[in-house]
This record gives sequence, C-alpha cells and structure tokens, in this order.
Amino acid sequence: MAKLPIDDADRFCQWLLESFAHEQQTVMMAPGTGFYATAGLGKQEVRLAYVLNREDLAKAIVCLEKALEVYPGRVATATAHTVTTHG
Repeated sequence: MAKLPIDDADRFCQWLLESFAHEQQTVMMAPGTGFYATAGLGKQEVRLAYVLNREDLAKAIVCLEKALEVYPGRVATATAHTVTTHG
C-alpha cells in the first residue's frame, strides 16, 4: 500500500481511469479503503500490483507522478509520500 497526497483514494482511482492519460496511457490501482474493515482507513492509500516487467512498471510510476501533479483533489500533508522513479 502506498499513501498518496490525495483526498480520496476511491475518487482518485476512478479519476485515473475516466479522466486522465499520460502519453495515451493511465494506471489502474485499487483504492486502499477496500483492504480495511475499519471505516476511514485507507482513504489516502492505493495498491498497485504489476508483475509483467520493469519497463512497464517504470512507465506506470511516471504516469502516476504526472497524475498526482494535476489531480484536482491533491492535498498537502506532512506524512504523504511522493512517488519517485528509480532508474
């Protein structure tokens, strides 16, 4: 699970699929809320599972970085982690 600077993981994941593309691609993730029984937990967390190859995973991370730059529900929090690409 990754904590992101977003207002609502469910909304963010839906927005990625319906309203965002970077180089004609987007990223499909699972909102963190579905992984917790306690209401409210996972609201800023997502899960990305990708097992095909490193190149596609690197492209997905770049796409996610671009999405976070323009997502209307981005929030500034001291505990949020930014996604970085390691090459």
